[in-house]
Amino acid sequence: MEATKHVKTVCGYCGTGCGLVLEVNNNRITKIRGDKDAPVNNGQTCVKGAFAYEYVHANERLKYPLLRKAGKLVQATWEEAYDFIAEKLTHIKTTYGTDAISLFACARSTNESNYVTQKFMRAVIGSNHIDGCNRT
Repeated sequence: MEATKHVKTVCGYCGTGCGLVLEVNNNRITKIRGDKDAPVNNGQTCVKGAFAYEYVHANERLKYPLLRKAGKLVQATWEEAYDFIAEKLTHIKTTYGTDAISLFACARSTNESNYVTQKFMRAVIGSNHIDGCNRT
């Protein structure tokens, strides 16, 4: 039996940046606790940060892009997926204008991810239609 490893990390559940200590056995997270040395949370953690880690090992978790071809979802390369997205967004923007595109950001993302999201919408798409669950 492999010894329990303690791995310090930053919680990825929201943008706060709480420090966590993962207990890892046989390459699987078995427990999470707050990192007492982390200045953001001083060892405290929300229920999601402490217990919402099973998804990391879920068999249903997507591991590669999927595109619908002939009515079925099939594995695609990242290049194919990005090309598909760019083509569809360009078509919508050209055909219907920038007001036809909006984006829903996620409070579970990091602050950096949400910053890039709003920057993409404003600078690339040309739209201010951005919303998120963290405004409620």
